[in-house]
Amino acid sequence: MYVDELKQWCMRTKITWLSGLLLAGIITTGFCCYSCQSPDEKSSYVSVSNNAIYRTALQLAGDVTWVYDPGYYQISYPNGDVPSGGACTDVVIRVLRKNGMDLQQLIHEDMKNNFSVYPNKWGLNQPDRNIDHRRVPNIMTYFKRMNYDLPLSTNINDYKPGDIICWELSPGITHIGILLDGKRVFHNIGPTSRIDDDFLFKYRMIGHYRI
Repeated sequence: MYVDELKQWCMRTKITWLSGLLLAGIITTGFCCYSCQSPDEKSSYVSVSNNAIYRTALQLAGDVTWVYDPGYYQISYPNGDVPSGGACTDVVIRVLRKNGMDLQQLIHEDMKNNFSVYPNKWGLNQPDRNIDHRRVPNIMTYFKRMNYDLPLSTNINDYKPGDIICWELSPGITHIGILLDGKRVFHNIGPTSRIDDDFLFKYRMIGHYRI
């Protein structure tokens, strides 16, 4: 606003001249701060506000806490869920299911037709719809087959809210979680599901996916 316009606006709204100046300064400063941001910084704000996986993960992280339980259960099909808290994969399964993507059915159907391309680590000779989608290597295989995979990187700018990340915690022990913002991850690594603020690069990354 120009000075004369600001004075007239203050008179009409019965706001004091000093308060009007302060309000104009706040608005101008906020606009300038956003305008001075790099394109990458601006796009990160858009990604945070618009990414459905991110929003769902953040909501569930605040609404529920799941006790870690990697046990095998007989579950319904499709849209089956374990009766207890579940493991790291169940966090991703539930978030994606709320966004119209049932990993149980998708992975089972793909494994029925392409069983040989999936990891052979559990001595199975046919798909098991109770557990296949709850195993990190199977999820990684399905995501890669769907072209969701992205290059691995140590550059924080290569990651966006809602990305799904896989790690190797120790030899043969895999883990999966959902990136929120910065290095924050929503996951269940025990004893319960939670958000960890500085987890993204904490372990060796083995998978990076964007749906």
